[in-house]
Amino acid sequence: MFKVVINPHWEIAQSTDTPLDTAVLLSLLMAIQKTGSISKAARLVDLSYRYSWGLLREAEKLFGTSLLNTDRGRGTTLTPLAEKLIWADRRIRARLSPTLESLASELESEIGKTIVGKTKPIRLDASHGFAVDALLHQLTEANLPVDLRYRNSTDAVAALSRNECDLAGFHVPLGEFEKKAVERYTQWLNPREHCLIHLAVRSQGLFVAPGNPKKILTLQDLTRPGVRFVNRQVGSGTRMLLELMLAGANVSPFDIEGYQSNEFTHSAVAAYIASGMADVGVGVQTAAHRFSLDFIPLVRERYFLALPLAIMDDPLIQLVIDVVQSGYFRKVINGLAGYDASDTGKILLLSEAFGYAKAAV
Repeated sequence: MFKVVINPHWEIAQSTDTPLDTAVLLSLLMAIQKTGSISKAARLVDLSYRYSWGLLREAEKLFGTSLLNTDRGRGTTLTPLAEKLIWADRRIRARLSPTLESLASELESEIGKTIVGKTKPIRLDASHGFAVDALLHQLTEANLPVDLRYRNSTDAVAALSRNECDLAGFHVPLGEFEKKAVERYTQWLNPREHCLIHLAVRSQGLFVAPGNPKKILTLQDLTRPGVRFVNRQVGSGTRMLLELMLAGANVSPFDIEGYQSNEFTHSAVAAYIASGMADVGVGVQTAAHRFSLDFIPLVRERYFLALPLAIMDDPLIQLVIDVVQSGYFRKVINGLAGYDASDTGKILLLSEAFGYAKAAV
């Protein structure tokens, strides 16, 4: 089985000058940030010291300012501009990853159609998240063909109802907002036709800068003057959850600066805040952890994969279930900050998962 990988690539230039390829420069800057030394960084990224100096000088000439600070007692550190370049790259990758991974999967599928004997892929539609990413990695390791489309939870379950996918990922909060969330999804999920694979329980909450300088603790704090919020895209499960929580707390979205913004992944929200462009956002704890942000928990939620009962005996689906129910996959899920794999792999009817699902359909 082959794997298509598409990575974002960006260049920067002054007007009509030859553009500077940022890929090598960024790897060098990140190595300097890690080692505190140009010579050590050059060896780490397999560049000559001379070439590294030339690349740094070229970049500094382009920007008209230094990228490095040199202190005899502290070694070599990055200037705010160099740090901003690294954050820009992390933000680009966080924002584009769902699109590029979906496109890569589409290319794999199209190429595979021309190969005689190519196995029909598992069609997976899901919101972009860390448990889904871990599952995709394990399915790839097991040589199971997957046609992946990252899309929001509502679109995923709607696609399942139209037989456009085999598995649809969506998440439901535990507690007071569960019933209203389930009612939205059961417009497309039928207890007589669909069942669920429990993937994980995860924590959703507020992302804030280290030390929480704006002293943001509750949803009411989002309306304070000077607090800049960054939101998920319309239709995403996290934005739907936020709407329910704001309504429950009697907080108007119109009073929140930045509420109309749109980022397409938890990591993109975290990168936005970590780069100083916003003060707070909502997402899963893993993203906050990976971007060194503080996390204020708000709610726990269950992430499910919905699928038709009619395909439960399909050999490929059984292999997917085997992967999800494996001890190794549970270990991977438990290793994600804010995730719990206690029920990972359980097969549930909608009535078993939600109790009132039948009444909601």
